[in-house]
Amino acid sequence: MIFLKFYITTPIYYVNSDPHVGSAYTTIVADIIARYKRLMGYDVFFLTGTDEHGQKILQAATALGKDPQSFCDELAGRFKKLWTKLGITNNGFIRTTDENHMKVVQYFVRKMLQNGDIYKGEYKGWYCVPCETYWNEDEISTERVCPSCGRELKYISEQNYFFKLSKYTGALLDHYRRHPEFVQPDFRRNEMLKILEGGLKDLSITRTTFKWGVPMPDDPEHVIYVWVDALINYISAIGYPSDLENFNRYWPADLHLIGKEINRFHSIVWPAMLMSVGLPLPKVVFAHGWLTVDGQKISKSLGNAIDPTYFVEKYGNDVLRFYLLRDINFGKDGDFSEKNLVNRLNSDLANDYGNLLHRTLAMIEKHYSSTLPAPADSDQIDEKFKEEVQGRIKEYQKLMDEYSLTQAVEKILEVLMLSNRYFDERKPWVLAKQRDFSKLATVLYNVCEALLKVAVMFSPIMPDSSKEVLSRLGFDSQPSKEIFDEWGTLRSPVKITHGKPLFEKKELVSEKKESEPKMENLIDLDEFKKIELRTARVLSAERVPKSDKLVKLILDVGELGQRQIVAGIAKYYEPETLVGKTIIIVANLKPAKLMGVESQGMLLAAKDGVNLRVLTVDGDIAPGATIS
Repeated sequence: MIFLKFYITTPIYYVNSDPHVGSAYTTIVADIIARYKRLMGYDVFFLTGTDEHGQKILQAATALGKDPQSFCDELAGRFKKLWTKLGITNNGFIRTTDENHMKVVQYFVRKMLQNGDIYKGEYKGWYCVPCETYWNEDEISTERVCPSCGRELKYISEQNYFFKLSKYTGALLDHYRRHPEFVQPDFRRNEMLKILEGGLKDLSITRTTFKWGVPMPDDPEHVIYVWVDALINYISAIGYPSDLENFNRYWPADLHLIGKEINRFHSIVWPAMLMSVGLPLPKVVFAHGWLTVDGQKISKSLGNAIDPTYFVEKYGNDVLRFYLLRDINFGKDGDFSEKNLVNRLNSDLANDYGNLLHRTLAMIEKHYSSTLPAPADSDQIDEKFKEEVQGRIKEYQKLMDEYSLTQAVEKILEVLMLSNRYFDERKPWVLAKQRDFSKLATVLYNVCEALLKVAVMFSPIMPDSSKEVLSRLGFDSQPSKEIFDEWGTLRSPVKITHGKPLFEKKELVSEKKESEPKMENLIDLDEFKKIELRTARVLSAERVPKSDKLVKLILDVGELGQRQIVAGIAKYYEPETLVGKTIIIVANLKPAKLMGVESQGMLLAAKDGVNLRVLTVDGDIAPGATIS
């Protein structure tokens, strides 16, 4: 028998504040992948945990008048409690304050020292306390703000130990070229390649201005940089170096699942550290996008750090998990919206899934005394339906294996669409009236078999409802990949259970209010005339360096000449696709600087909470034309 293992990790979460829907997103996605791999027969080890050292933790604890260990104990407990509530199936939960982990960190760093990869020197430069990140002069703007979080950087000068990161530039480039799948998605890999091709600089790996951390071996005046400490969790948690049997069983990691803001540490620093001590590199680092709320990055200071417990209690765990995978295109940034969650619940789940199950089982209850009928002979329509369903299942498996999770969900929904269409085309209610019970049995059986396969495909994503569907279909075995392989898994006769609707439709109270006419903030015509709207043709467009959101556009505005505008549309458009379009701008807006780049106006765009589209002109019109 071939041994199949799969080791998956989340980032370990910083315990300076409560867990929110952003951290829950990563953990839920990791849980979905872990459950899928178990379904496919893999021996899975799924690791998550908490990152508990560093200056930011010390500051947060001090502000509350608590010692840092008690503070960390309390916050780590909240993460564990939330993961239990969310049904997370992690095998391990590591804390960087665990005594064993700290010993492994010192062992690892000592090996780096022995290999000649660490030296003592003086660090002078910029440091972001909230991100615990060092930044080189050429990586930051003139405003001296953190490229990741936008907060003010601190200039520090102190004696540190340095890791010879620059030594591994060539080896990392070679690894990237030999293993193009190493960093995903591709555009994140390309970002890391650009950093590597520009050459790496040595990394400061200790601090002396505070003591909350792992002491440097043989020099306790220094504490090890929190990122070096944190990254080592991925091997300390599975036995390195004391339990090499378990360590060798699971390492290298098959998937490090992380947010894009920490990609550099996982895709450059961590593999270089592993090279330094002679350990294999992880197989894939997948850096997904940010989850935003109303277009803003989730932040405690902004007051939008949503507690996922609220959504679990209001809509159910399965609905939250489904929505996060269905509506947030995995790998890219996505905006969390309760309104969109409700729409997905009512449309995809209650209508397309729950209603199909409900009406199918109702007919079996009525016409076959709640016993699943055996199918009779099939005709061309029946065979085509089965082939189409089996085809979508194969596509689902391929997409799940590629971590194209949102697209995999779409394949499940396509099976539901095919099943609903098949049900409606076959008109089982007419067959019942005609007393054609042979053909009716075939139709109802086929729909039940399709629903079984849907439930199994959904089982990593919506485990509770999938278990309920299997129970109602009279299927008492555990879901397995064998169910995907052939048609006819359900065996007749077996008792089915026709129950209440699988999903309850919801309505947002706020939607009623939004539908009422709003009469506030009305302006008169004279005020409107103050805004000068003009057409403008896009001559060139490019991303603003060191920004994930901004695009710089050079525009032809006719008699007004050329204008430069900076717009936050990078996650919705590839810049080159905008060239040649005629857009609408506010031409008399005062110039402003964004990331140090002057913007001489503002383009108009429409946003519905999920999508953003730049407003363009229908047909040909000269640049600079006035809008009235």
